[in-house]
Amino acid sequence: MTATLNRPAGSLSVVAPDPVVRRLAVVALALGGFGIGTTEFVSMGLLPDIATGLRVSEPVAGHVISAYALGVVVGAPLIASLTARMPRRTLLLALMAVFTLGNLASVFAPSYGTLIAARFLAGLPHGAYFGVAALVAAHLMGPQNRAKAVAHVMSGLTIATVLGVPTASWLGQALGWRAAFGLVVAIGVVTLTALWCWLPRQLHTMRSTSPLTELGALRRVQVWLALLVGMIGFGGMFAVYTYIATTMTDVAGLSRALVPFALMVFGLGMVVGNLVGGRLADGSVIR
Repeated sequence: MTATLNRPAGSLSVVAPDPVVRRLAVVALALGGFGIGTTEFVSMGLLPDIATGLRVSEPVAGHVISAYALGVVVGAPLIASLTARMPRRTLLLALMAVFTLGNLASVFAPSYGTLIAARFLAGLPHGAYFGVAALVAAHLMGPQNRAKAVAHVMSGLTIATVLGVPTASWLGQALGWRAAFGLVVAIGVVTLTALWCWLPRQLHTMRSTSPLTELGALRRVQVWLALLVGMIGFGGMFAVYTYIATTMTDVAGLSRALVPFALMVFGLGMVVGNLVGGRLADGSVIR
């Protein structure tokens, strides 16, 4: 099924899985992105329901989204540095397990404070999962398809905005906001199963690094510039998306039944942009 090419000591071993195995592995990685994208965005569509259910104002309920984002900010660099030598397959399974537990805690959170804590926990694996999943996908697909491989992993998140978020939002409106997080838990369990069955065990041949090496990237100005672009771009997008339900109903005067449809249209743009961007980046990243 696999063939390992000999390399000098200390270099990256190249694993060339069977094409079917490779595709299934990328699908499993994208499934994780689908679950993460669903839980990341669904809180925004259900913010009025969460506020009503917890008996707090919508601005206060918005801190639930901030708690998840804080978990992403804290978890990404911390996990990346502490798990630099951990086998990638094991790490991906552990990250998805924590993600699933965090969302399970969100389902049963009895109060506003416990929901804040649960959302923080669910956010911790977010950044690390996408970082490791992108590296694994690029490793499996080969140098000529690296950007495309990353785009395929990220497509799980963008497809979530078209299918997962509107479905979870509709479910939350019909059965209560906790049901939406219940759907995410189910996606997490399916993803864990897919990763266990489809992710090649030969991933241990990927070169490991040290915490200092991981953090050493922050010495480069280009890294900070890339982070700045992401901060401004995603910060502006989330500022709008967080209160999209309130904007549509209270400002635009539209029915709440149209909120899932608006989320779906928003997500279509993300899917197209992600897939087109991946193909273009393989041709020229700078352009």
